[in-house]
Amino acid sequence: MENSFDLLEDRVRKAADLVKRLRKENRSLEESVGSARGRLQEAEKRLAALEKDRGPAAKEGPEREGLEREVKALRQQRDEVRQRIAKLVEVLESLDESGDNG
Repeated sequence: MENSFDLLEDRVRKAADLVKRLRKENRSLEESVGSARGRLQEAEKRLAALEKDRGPAAKEGPEREGLEREVKALRQQRDEVRQRIAKLVEVLESLDESGDNG
């Protein structure tokens, strides 16, 4: 019986440590999303301003191409962070579900 409690205590400690680590990583990812979102909005504003100022000639400009690449990269980064957050949420929800059943 004592051994069972030791095992249970160990599992609870590990689960608690995992939850703490996942929450910390989740906060970090949310900060990354916020930062990427801000950079994306700024890049989109610069791109729109270039298009407005230069008109059709801006389409061939190297600065526009650079901004388009930056916007694409930021969108991809944002999507990757969203996927990571979704996975963390799934893990946290599964921990909640296991706690409800146990």
